[in-house]
Amino acid sequence: MRVSPDLTRIGGGTRSSRALFGVPLVIILVITLIDVHAPPNVHLGPFLIAAPAVTASFAGAGGTAVVGAFAVVAQIFIGVFHGGLMTANHQAQIAALVVISGLVTSFRYVTDRHRRRLSQVRSVAVAAQEVLLRPLPERIGELRIASLYLAADEEAQIGGDLYAAVRTEGATRVVIGDVRGKGLAAIGDAAVLIGAFRGSAYRNLTLPGIAVHMGSAIRWNWQHIADDERHFLESFVTAMVLDVYDDGPVAGMVNCGHPPPLLLHKSGIATLDVGEPAVPLGLEAPKERDYQVEMFRFEYGDLLVLHTDGVIEARDGSGAFYPLPERLAAWKGGSPQSLVDYVHDDLLRHTAGAVNDDAAIVVIARCP
Repeated sequence: MRVSPDLTRIGGGTRSSRALFGVPLVIILVITLIDVHAPPNVHLGPFLIAAPAVTASFAGAGGTAVVGAFAVVAQIFIGVFHGGLMTANHQAQIAALVVISGLVTSFRYVTDRHRRRLSQVRSVAVAAQEVLLRPLPERIGELRIASLYLAADEEAQIGGDLYAAVRTEGATRVVIGDVRGKGLAAIGDAAVLIGAFRGSAYRNLTLPGIAVHMGSAIRWNWQHIADDERHFLESFVTAMVLDVYDDGPVAGMVNCGHPPPLLLHKSGIATLDVGEPAVPLGLEAPKERDYQVEMFRFEYGDLLVLHTDGVIEARDGSGAFYPLPERLAAWKGGSPQSLVDYVHDDLLRHTAGAVNDDAAIVVIARCP
């Protein structure tokens, strides 16, 4: 049975949902044909309510109402055909069909309104998340960057992990961090740190200076804004700030209790765990002397892989952690984005499609 254009427009939805309108219309047609050919004492009209009920499962209130009207018309046709339209039996069936169709349409209308409101709330949340954790630029200075964020909360795009990149005098500065905990509190702490990092770019602070600034910002936030004193006493942030300098194949980093980055060089993969990492941000009042800058070579053709512990602590069904260095060694090579895509797919295969903690990864390449 062909679906009229008007009915499709009223119901809305995708092409597949429009095609589904044939199902309730066929139900109406089949029940009507069987009823008019059945003996007078057999009444199948009450089954017509199945048509609007089925329609409500895939169409909007408008489409449900139209199908309900078709069902009522079919019920009236059956009564006229049997010559008993004015009998109490047929009038009761018609009235019941009108009432139930109206209820089904009303429920569908309420559901649609709720979904629209939920969609608006989600769109605002997505916009806020994108403002907080802006996508890293594909090119900044002489660096090419690709990033990936996997939130543990399926309804969120961000969580307690963070990353950002800015230009400073003679270098590109990148931060990656992991706030202890999950949920709104962790997102709020991540927002404070990203704001402190970006807001200090114009000041050209040293790497220890930016670490002190970020640590002071998060402690101030906990002391003056956090509602729960326990949150202040038990919270901390692991972070790493690094500068990739423009005037030579070197980079420097300050590690505040964060997992060390991996350097993919033509000679192999190296873990940059040089030196003793400083304490995470927020555990104590920071001073610049508490942070030591570690220098390393970062040449053309190298790839620098920054990550949070949500990547290396992701478990498979047997409880085994994700072996990031071994999986990177199996990569066939390519651009930073291709490496991010490779890790993304491989990590989800390892965890059967879902991570149990926020996970972030940033891949950086130095390009002429």
